[in-house]
Amino acid sequence: MKIVVALVLLVLGSIVFHWLSPWWLTPLAADWGEIDLTIDITLYITAVVFVAVNLFLAYCVYRFRYSPDRRAEYEPENKKLEGWLTAITSIGVIAMLAPGLVVWARFVDVPEDAHEVEVVGQQWQWNFRLPGEDGILGEVDAAHVGLNNPFGMNPNDPAGNDDVLVNTNELHLPIDQNVRLWMRSKDVLHDFAVPQFRVKMDMVPGMVTYAWLKPTVEGKYDILCMELCGIAHYAMRGYVVVDSQENYDEWLAAQSTWSEINGRPPGDPVAGQSQFATCAACHGQNGEGNIAMNAPALAGLPAWYIARQLEYYKQGIRGAHEDDIYGKQMAPMANMLADDQAVRNVTAYIDTLELADAAHTIDGDPTKGASHYVSCGACHGAQAQGNYALQAPRLAGQDDWYLKRQLQNFREGVRGTHNEDSYGHQMVLMARSLKNEDSINDLLAYLNTL
Repeated sequence: MKIVVALVLLVLGSIVFHWLSPWWLTPLAADWGEIDLTIDITLYITAVVFVAVNLFLAYCVYRFRYSPDRRAEYEPENKKLEGWLTAITSIGVIAMLAPGLVVWARFVDVPEDAHEVEVVGQQWQWNFRLPGEDGILGEVDAAHVGLNNPFGMNPNDPAGNDDVLVNTNELHLPIDQNVRLWMRSKDVLHDFAVPQFRVKMDMVPGMVTYAWLKPTVEGKYDILCMELCGIAHYAMRGYVVVDSQENYDEWLAAQSTWSEINGRPPGDPVAGQSQFATCAACHGQNGEGNIAMNAPALAGLPAWYIARQLEYYKQGIRGAHEDDIYGKQMAPMANMLADDQAVRNVTAYIDTLELADAAHTIDGDPTKGASHYVSCGACHGAQAQGNYALQAPRLAGQDDWYLKRQLQNFREGVRGTHNEDSYGHQMVLMARSLKNEDSINDLLAYLNTL
């Protein structure tokens, strides 16, 4: 009887848990209600089978329980029963598979009026590319990917000149318009998924896959990677914003094309030297840093990283938190650089400065720190040399007191919690994996040996 009671409670508990569970499908925000219907059909069929099988098992356990006055009857086969079971099972399987095949037929049949967007996945970011006025996406190739060409645009293909390059993790789509998403990966397997859209697709290196949808509800939705792609897989987040046509057009007009990006003049270190005079008051004439001024060394940091931080300060992404005392001081300094060209000039000059030996101010256990650094090294490099492909700056040779403060800021949410700081979001999660101050000190002690 205990087994019978347990089986009945299992069935009742499963039904109650299903109806009271908080884990339901997110509200639908795209024209893919058929997928929800397919899921519901599968769920109901499996639920009926689950309840029937377990209650039948409970009945059999009770009805045919052991009795010294009864003997079991051996029946090696029952063709009538086998026929019924085969027929019912076949009907159930067909009922589950057929709707999926119908939906898949529609899924691979992209409407002719769908406009195109390319989704580019890499550890651990999302980027996007849209065709320009010609409506054609230019050719791309991994061989062309580099510091000044992160999308791998073919410089010899004129069709790509007007392509709109969105080098952030936020994509905008107009409401009630069909869109085909072309998908490619720059490194490892990824999977593009927006739960509210009910579509997802693997992104395989060397291949181009696709999905399509029609957004139907305005709002901002999370992009998830649903393929284990490395240590920061869980932090590979992006956003899709479904806009009205007017707001979408405004956003699109603010984006840069490949020809505009490619035509920007490089930074001029000579012009940047005069602009660096303001920076030198705190960071030192040679960018060596000044602990008395709470100004870290700039020499040795890559130009692209410094440029990003300056833009973050200018845009209020960094230095706006009420507890970021030193960030608040940097924000007005960054705003003294009038435009993007001024930023490129000053970073080009900093790039010419030689990294000086940093003073070691942190005591810790480098041996323990080496184990902590395993996670950091996945992005920043085995020797903390930095990695542009992962947008991870150099750590070796940097001021340990400054790195400690930034790790603490990330842990406490002082830095990296702004909605537009996608790299900071990842660092918040990674910094919080360090248990306490001793762990931070050990990590920095190890970095000081590199």
